[in-house]
Amino acid sequence: MSEVAEPVAAPAAASRSRARLGVDLGLLALVGVLLVAALGAGAAVVYHDFYSPRAFVLRYLDLLSERHAADALGVAGVTVDSAELEAAGLPGTSSAALLRRDALAPLTDVEVVSEEPLGDTTRITVSYRAGSVPGTTTFSVERAGTIGVAPTWRFATSPLAVIDLTVRGSMSFDVNGFTVDKRQVSPDGADADPLASVPLLVFSPGIYSVSVDTQIAATPGVAVLSDSPLTQTPVIVQATATDEFVSLVQNSVDEFLTSCATQDVLQPTGCPFGYLVQDRIVSPPTWSIVQQPAVRLEPDGAGWSMPPTDATAHIEVDIRSLFDGSVRHVREDVPFIVTAQISVLPDGKVNIAVSGPDTR
Repeated sequence: MSEVAEPVAAPAAASRSRARLGVDLGLLALVGVLLVAALGAGAAVVYHDFYSPRAFVLRYLDLLSERHAADALGVAGVTVDSAELEAAGLPGTSSAALLRRDALAPLTDVEVVSEEPLGDTTRITVSYRAGSVPGTTTFSVERAGTIGVAPTWRFATSPLAVIDLTVRGSMSFDVNGFTVDKRQVSPDGADADPLASVPLLVFSPGIYSVSVDTQIAATPGVAVLSDSPLTQTPVIVQATATDEFVSLVQNSVDEFLTSCATQDVLQPTGCPFGYLVQDRIVSPPTWSIVQQPAVRLEPDGAGWSMPPTDATAHIEVDIRSLFDGSVRHVREDVPFIVTAQISVLPDGKVNIAVSGPDTR
């Protein structure tokens, strides 16, 4: 009996094995593509959030929002020297007194509006609220180098700005609650001109409220939004005399005129009132003040002045006629005008000089 051979299965099995291998390789390739894509997407997110120009600007603004002034100054491209200030047309003597935590106001709702590459630089525009004031600022950022494979950035134009501040009526003032004395920030020091402006470096963006609140002078706050890097904003603040200061001057003027009234002469020395007669007096006159001037103060240069103000003295005196020798008793009100110049001395004391026409 002859034997029948079984069919050979090897070629079919090999074919199926190759098919599975192809599927596996295809899956591996797909996984590889997806992995590369995921890595690329992740790298893009990391770059966008941590290493991009916009991320660099947002980190700077976060520091301002958290009032980390010293750290904000440490961001590449923020600090400037006098030569850079002068090259930008700004005072090289600008004070850094306000580049501190105590002078920073809240910065919130920060959002990147646009990102525009321009050659070697990138312009980043952000919107925000400085205090309660909405604002927009554009920054110029450039490559500074790399850390490993990650790029680093710096401000191509410093985000600092200058407020050129003139405060009239006070040597000291507050900026966002931080007290500054002109003599501390002026390049002239103790010899600072009370009427001269003082250039002050500030962060941009930022809101700066300037006010005066002393025993002598006060003013509501004047808010200044610093929103343009390396620009100068002139600000003038005029203080007004406080009620306490007016009362002090009133008392001083009252005492001065009352003292004048103690002089038993027709023309009290150094006083703004007097009485003229053609005849002779029988006995020394008696003076009194029946109406003191109502003091009001106006700014006058580096100090204050009381404008011409009405007052009235009263004289009683016996006068003998040179013509017939008769004696008449004079009781008369003598109107006069009084003025005053008030200066504030470096030690904080007040000098009040009362004057006026002799008679009216």
